[in-house]
Amino acid sequence: MLMSEVGVNQMSGLRHVANPNPVRVITVTSGKGGVGKTNISVNMSVALAASGQNILLMDADLGLANVDVLLGLQPAYNLSHVVNGERSLDEVMVTGPEGLRVIPASSGLKNMAELSHAEHAGLIRAFSELSFNPDVLVIDTAAGVSDSVVTFSRASHEVIVVVCDEPASITDAYATIKLLSRDHGLYRFRIVANMVRSSQEGIELYKKLVKVTNRFLDATLDYMGAVPYDEYLRKAIQKQRSVVDAYPRSKASIAFKKLAQKTDQWPTPDSASGYLEFFVERLFKSTNNGTMTTYE
Repeated sequence: MLMSEVGVNQMSGLRHVANPNPVRVITVTSGKGGVGKTNISVNMSVALAASGQNILLMDADLGLANVDVLLGLQPAYNLSHVVNGERSLDEVMVTGPEGLRVIPASSGLKNMAELSHAEHAGLIRAFSELSFNPDVLVIDTAAGVSDSVVTFSRASHEVIVVVCDEPASITDAYATIKLLSRDHGLYRFRIVANMVRSSQEGIELYKKLVKVTNRFLDATLDYMGAVPYDEYLRKAIQKQRSVVDAYPRSKASIAFKKLAQKTDQWPTPDSASGYLEFFVERLFKSTNNGTMTTYE
């Protein structure tokens, strides 16, 4: 059977995923490393799970995975075993606090843009066979503007850009937004200011970024909120726990819960583009630079 036929058959299977409800897909990225992107992904996901939603957090940092480390998880398998066809997503998934499900990645895994057709087919099949039905899929990308960051951002409904108040972070966040908007047709970004000393500092940081993007880019930036610098967050990291779980009354924990609440106010994906098939189909297309068959 031709590989394109395999893809068509598997996409047909995805259209019969058991969960009939729209799945919101959110990518969290940053541009620069070291700004707390993964902490945002992890704690926001735990806060969403604590609200009663089914949350799936995918560690898409394919070169330097650390979601499992932050949560003190010890997965026996990871995304590389799924791509290689050795394990299913159900076998790879591990459960974190508040029932959060995590798809762990591994260091050294090839970028999604470098996967073969057979590996793509395996990934699509893995999502079609997933028994867990998430309400929200959160994707924690690698830092920078690699092909995998572009791929996951293009395949998502919402893109969150994390920035902190230092020149390199602002410059790299702008570079990420520029790349995704100019070259890949993404025009709306949610901004989270991290490690701020006051709520006003977060707003001012957002304004700095907006001032530049309004001048040079055709992109809309929405201020999602800020996470304060909090010593309890550092303590939670040392304990390999989310701060939302370890210190629920801390300033950082309260901020993460507010971020989670913000996502519930975003438009719900419509039935035509809200299933997991939407994410996987767009992922499959974008990684092949439009060379694969278009599935209707």
